[in-house]
Amino acid sequence: MLKVLRKPVICGLALALLLPAGMNSVSAANEPVSALEVKPMDERYKNSFTIGAAVEPYQLEGKDAEVLKRHYNSIVAENVMKPINIHPEEGKFNFTEADKIVKFAKENNMDLRGHNLVWHSQVPDWFFLDEEGKPMVNETDPKQREKNKKLLLKRLETHIKTIVKRYKNDVDSWDVVNEVVDDSGELRQSPWYQITGTDYIKVAFETARKYAGKDAKLYINDYNTEIEPKRTAIYNLVKDLLAQGVPIDGIGHQSHIQVGWPSIQEIEKTINMFAGLGLDNQITELDVSLYGWPPTPAYPSYDLIPQSEFERQAAYYDQLFALYEKLGDKISNVTFWGIADNHTWLNDRAEQYNNGVGKDAPFVFDANYNVKPAYWAIMD
Repeated sequence: MLKVLRKPVICGLALALLLPAGMNSVSAANEPVSALEVKPMDERYKNSFTIGAAVEPYQLEGKDAEVLKRHYNSIVAENVMKPINIHPEEGKFNFTEADKIVKFAKENNMDLRGHNLVWHSQVPDWFFLDEEGKPMVNETDPKQREKNKKLLLKRLETHIKTIVKRYKNDVDSWDVVNEVVDDSGELRQSPWYQITGTDYIKVAFETARKYAGKDAKLYINDYNTEIEPKRTAIYNLVKDLLAQGVPIDGIGHQSHIQVGWPSIQEIEKTINMFAGLGLDNQITELDVSLYGWPPTPAYPSYDLIPQSEFERQAAYYDQLFALYEKLGDKISNVTFWGIADNHTWLNDRAEQYNNGVGKDAPFVFDANYNVKPAYWAIMD
């Protein structure tokens, strides 16, 4: 069992070291403290792992950009590098928005994660249509199915080759395939799998390895990697692929988690399991929801979330980052799936399950870019 040494309520001396000049611990407890006035998160964890954030291009200016530059040394595109955005029509690539993120990373000396090359969601339908425009998954003739498989794998190879070659000197880590195992622990019955079996995974990694930079790392990325039976299913899949020589460098643990779930012990077990295969681990899409599953009840507005909820969240963040730091030799990056609470996909999820009502607050900076108790907890 992990022995947690840190506490979310930190002593006056430790707090003083984190506060901006001229502010004491009493005023900090009663006044909002801007994220731009406190010590950088990436500096705190520089000896363990890089600290990242998912971004949309519009966030590369203004307050978002300032917070990014102060606290993060790694970024990833939240949406604009997904297949449907970057390759909407066969042979027609749209690099405009992705290029903005690449440019920002280079100008600010940040690592860059590429997310993602293959996914069952947010992928255009044209990938899965045969040469006559018919859905490949409906084909019953064995010869035509084999022809369709070759066509789809060729399209996949072209897709990955074009993107990876363009960003060969820019991207440090690629989420090559995303969410290939379902919640039951079975291989996801996506069109990719129905048409090619697991060959699409092999071709994706082999193509990415061929065209990526020599130091770029390749990841298989998924959510609920800490939960059975999914954890063991991913483990066995990766172990089998490695035995076949598929060039996988690491596991991306999305970590869309909730306060108190999963347990710190299960997260530790997961990291150690995959490290045991000689693989790197990255925390790729971290957010800590205030709600269970499904996310009900939800607070109707951000201002109505009580301070006690933020304190409860801070206690969990404290344990989480204590574990990450303890396993720092097995984890190379921790990326939040957002910058601050004013932009998170979890708001849409809360509203979906609460008749259009509900705000979540998953990060260490609030909706006004002020620090939350979770920030103090992970920085002490």
